[in-house]
Amino acid sequence: MRTALVYHEEMTAARLLWEDPECEIERPERLTAALERLQQGGLEQRCLQLAAREASEAELGLVHSPEYVSLLRGTQALGTEELRALSGQYDAVYFHPNTFHCARLAVGAALQLVDAVLTGAAHNGLALVRPPGHHSQRAAANGFCVFNNVAIAAKHAQQKHGLQRILIVDWDVHHGQGIQYIFEDDPSVLYFSWHRYEHGCFWPYLQESDADAVGLGQGRGFTVNLPWNQVGMGNADYMAAFLHVLLPVAFEGQMQATPECFAHLTQLLQVLAGGRVCAVLEGGYHLESLSQSVCMVVKALLGDPAPPLSGSMVPRHSALESIQSVRAAQAPHWTSLQQQGPARLLNPSTCSPEGRRPSVSPGGPGFKAAEAQGSAVPRSLLDQLHLYPTPPARTAAALTAQDAALVLPPDVLRPEGSAPQEETRAWARLHEALAQDTAFIALGKVLHLLNGILDGQVSSGIATTPAAAATLEVAIRHGLSHRAQRVLCVAVGQLDRPPDLASDGRNLWLNIRGKEAAALSMFHVSVPLPGTTGGFLSCILALVLPLAYGFQPDLVLVALGPAHGLQDPQAALLAALLRGPAGGRVLVLVEQESTSQLAGVLARVLHGEAPPSLGPFSMASPEDLQALIHLRGQLEAQWKMLQVAGEAGGQG
Repeated sequence: MRTALVYHEEMTAARLLWEDPECEIERPERLTAALERLQQGGLEQRCLQLAAREASEAELGLVHSPEYVSLLRGTQALGTEELRALSGQYDAVYFHPNTFHCARLAVGAALQLVDAVLTGAAHNGLALVRPPGHHSQRAAANGFCVFNNVAIAAKHAQQKHGLQRILIVDWDVHHGQGIQYIFEDDPSVLYFSWHRYEHGCFWPYLQESDADAVGLGQGRGFTVNLPWNQVGMGNADYMAAFLHVLLPVAFEGQMQATPECFAHLTQLLQVLAGGRVCAVLEGGYHLESLSQSVCMVVKALLGDPAPPLSGSMVPRHSALESIQSVRAAQAPHWTSLQQQGPARLLNPSTCSPEGRRPSVSPGGPGFKAAEAQGSAVPRSLLDQLHLYPTPPARTAAALTAQDAALVLPPDVLRPEGSAPQEETRAWARLHEALAQDTAFIALGKVLHLLNGILDGQVSSGIATTPAAAATLEVAIRHGLSHRAQRVLCVAVGQLDRPPDLASDGRNLWLNIRGKEAAALSMFHVSVPLPGTTGGFLSCILALVLPLAYGFQPDLVLVALGPAHGLQDPQAALLAALLRGPAGGRVLVLVEQESTSQLAGVLARVLHGEAPPSLGPFSMASPEDLQALIHLRGQLEAQWKMLQVAGEAGGQG
């Protein structure tokens, strides 16, 4: 895996030449502060470093009019007063003699990143650029944006590399109306944006930033706007938006990925399009928040585990209202959004004209630091960077002698050690099956690996065993007695919850391929294995992940037991998505009867590689949907992350 970092110091050359409180926040230090933080964290050195090139005028013409490009070219020869007069013709824009050069470098950096990823020179990457681009339109600068960097990169990916489906994810605090206008009638580009909206009372004050703007003509359904109508959205709100809106649509559309992003949620996007993620810097004007956000996205692209989410995982009522609205608007276009039944829309609160804020431009006066960071990353999450250092080893594999020849990524450890005989023997007394030689040896290796995960020496691990059920029970009990406060167990196949396991809320047991859909308690859930791709995705996105993030575990145990029924890509996707809830602390146990190829695939996704494709998308069966709806109905009151409608409650 290689992560590209594209940058050029000459992008810092343009700066504001006159007094303007509205525009002064777009400054060269945005790039230098982010780059310094990458260097201090040792992240720049781990990346494939590429120097940005200037985009050609023909490349700019993929999106912008010749007249607009000519106008920008002419700014190189203008004096300060002429630049100021021209800037005043646009909303929240300033020009400098070096603006044209910087803006061409910004576009060129995005193009270089796309080329590197799509030719295989890099697996993913970040283009660290300014000026930003997502507000820029065909013939107009807007909101600090000169050329639309991401839109041009998407057009370039289509024309040069033949891509047929591209996903653009925009989670700047402001709506990227420029990208929306460019692709609103194009079904080959799915544009998703969440943004602060406040019922149209927040910049850029556009009706088309609302949820009912879904695209035009053949592009209907390929513009997805999620407007936030209240400030202070947190981790639970962002996760709910991804799980209940973006990911179902992206999987159904089988999209490629070219997102502009600054957030912990980068890791979730890496399960799409074989992990080919191109992140392009847009806004972000509070230097500390911006630099930490940049570090976070680069760490995620490099495959490092994301820090666990903090705070209450209960979506706000306002967030649920927004999610409900966008699902209702998009349901006619996406079958996967029709599966929860019709949405009952609330009468939202509205914003009076006198309620408008005095700051009419991005990042202008009136912003708080946390709101001006452009990526809408919760501050509490940024603090986690310092609280959860990356373990020395990312992944380890404890294999039985039968699987010793398995080919693993070179950086995956194969620990030779085992837990002390006395410790292993004490735990083996729980089950007769563990007294057998091969199971006993495997148990010692599992305990040794689990200790390494819980002690912070290794992030994740995979182990094979001839006795998955018995080993799983030991792993749960050992985890709860050794630092873990909450353990999530996802048991797939013929694996029953140990009857005498304590019901104290410290263990959430989720059985996939259970005999029936049943919530025996809020901490004991069973669901049949869906028979289609769409059914499996609905089960994971609408049930497993909301429960996992709502539970906020310290450790995730995934067990693939006898007759688990998962295809290798399904098992890989499950493991990849479950890296998030516990900060990467995942242990996967595989029954030895499974193929050694599966163990290898799982080791690679735990190490940060993208899971293989699930293949053609097929819709969930009515039976699978009914089972899912039944379970959600039973559990929504206790697990707020399952909610997709505002009526059920949530924080105000």
